Amino acid sequence: MDTVAALREHLLELLEGESAHLSLEAALRDFPAGQINTRVAGSPHTAWQLLEHIRIAQHDILDFSINPDYKEMSWPDDYWPKVDGNESSWNESAKQIFADLQAMRDLVADAKTDLFAKIPHGGGQTILREAMLVADHNSYHLGQLVLVRKMLEA
Repeated sequence: MDTVAALREHLLELLEGESAHLSLEAALRDFPAGQINTRVAGSPHTAWQLLEHIRIAQHDILDFSINPDYKEMSWPDDYWPKVDGNESSWNESAKQIFADLQAMRDLVADAKTDLFAKIPHGGGQTILREAMLVADHNSYHLGQLVLVRKMLEA
């Protein structure tokens, strides 16, 4: 058994996000556009803030993974949107999330990518770690987004 190939398969499945929970695509499908900026009781973030945060953070992780000229962002200021969204910005954000997620999946799937090699401009991180970070981070905030959606529809 080729353990690295098996690991790649598992990572790709993890990045797809459908094994243990709802996929990002399913969570966003037919989201009520008129309510993306509505803050539900008990939630620190609106649906727009959550979606845009997923986009920003995922793009940052991808950029760090592939860009030798990567510039670190400032936490938390650079990771959360500063203005409300609209239907157009929602759709653009979702489109970018899917594109960046596919780019991470392509990186993981590429047999030339050493999943265990330290990223040269990093502090010990590997593509394996960054791929798992994307999956973990997206899953966490996707859960919040789904809960906000359920509360909006209640």
